[in-house]
Amino acid sequence: MTEDRLSRVVRGSALYDLLVTWPFATPWSFMALHGLLQQWHEAWQLPGAWPAMTPLTVLMGNLMGTVVVVWALARWRHPTPTLGALDTAARLAFATWQLHAFMQGVTPLVLGFTVLEVAFGLWQGWALWQWRRGAAQMQRRQSLTG
Repeated sequence: MTEDRLSRVVRGSALYDLLVTWPFATPWSFMALHGLLQQWHEAWQLPGAWPAMTPLTVLMGNLMGTVVVVWALARWRHPTPTLGALDTAARLAFATWQLHAFMQGVTPLVLGFTVLEVAFGLWQGWALWQWRRGAAQMQRRQSLTG
């Protein structure tokens, strides 16, 4: 895999993050998203707890949303292998914390986010592995000819 193709994967992952997390980044958009997800939770009669809308809930959602949006913009602007690798590790952490929250009784809606975190982590991790393998092969060829 070329670095150009890897950059497209890193950018694709960043675009997904922008689309999914921007509603978390402001109090107004987060409150609207919270209400929509609560409606789904109740309409589908899902088990598990739905968090109350408190100032702390809004703050934590906004902090997460702001950090992820800024991180996504950094990866969009500079889709380097290093940022892709760091993002892959962050996706593993996010998926782990989401599974932990689910096991603690949070709504199963969180699993939708978890599936996407794992999918993008695998896609990006595979792309990084392919890129590194190609780079190593190229180094071997250069050392044999050079």
